Amino acid sequence: MSGTPEGFTYRLRKNGDVELLHHGRLATVLRGVAAARFLTDVDSDDPRELMARLTGNYRHGNERTAKRHPRNRGR
Repeated sequence: MSGTPEGFTYRLRKNGDVELLHHGRLATVLRGVAAARFLTDVDSDDPRELMARLTGNYRHGNERTAKRHPRNRGR
């Protein structure tokens, strides 16, 4: 499922670090090789997967299994 990550933005600092923001709040800072790789991957990878991987904002087990619950099917 490809798409735009909701609420995520990033800023490039003068020193080359990259700040990842979620709804305007700092989620993480990437430095050095990680920052360079992010800038390369941000245009070519799945943006939702990239932001989730870098910020640790993966769905938890109960959220993954809840989507299979009868009341949540078709959403």
